[in-house]
Amino acid sequence: MKTKILIVLAIAAMFYGCSKDTYNSKPHITIKSTNSTSISPGGLLLFEIEFTDKEGDIQDTLYVQKISKVCPTQQGVQFLSKNRVPSFTPTSNLKGILEIGYGYNTNITGYESMAGCSNKADTAVFKFWLKDKANNISDTITSPNIILLK
Repeated sequence: MKTKILIVLAIAAMFYGCSKDTYNSKPHITIKSTNSTSISPGGLLLFEIEFTDKEGDIQDTLYVQKISKVCPTQQGVQFLSKNRVPSFTPTSNLKGILEIGYGYNTNITGYESMAGCSNKADTAVFKFWLKDKANNISDTITSPNIILLK
């Protein structure tokens, strides 16, 4: 009986010891929140992107792409920005939030400007991906539909 219990405990310890770490060298990102799914001209569109990274070396680049579903003059895809992630001392198993925002057809101090259709409302999605200092690239994530009002 003791042998059976010992074998079960050994198998359980092996599975516990081999359990996958929740932090990987490849950064992991998710959209935590968006301040709105409908933006008027002059408004501010904000995204909170949650990240995790095993080495904590995400201080490279956050890429953002806007894909228009309505406006033919924007050629469907607009590369909005290549944002440098601010430099900081990396820590292992890092988790945090990156905030990125765009002024819609306006200049707002501290935020990049984003254009919409000139003559009608648009619906767009935004794609994000993150590159760390070791050139590991996260999966690409996509926002919900964002309506850019006229």
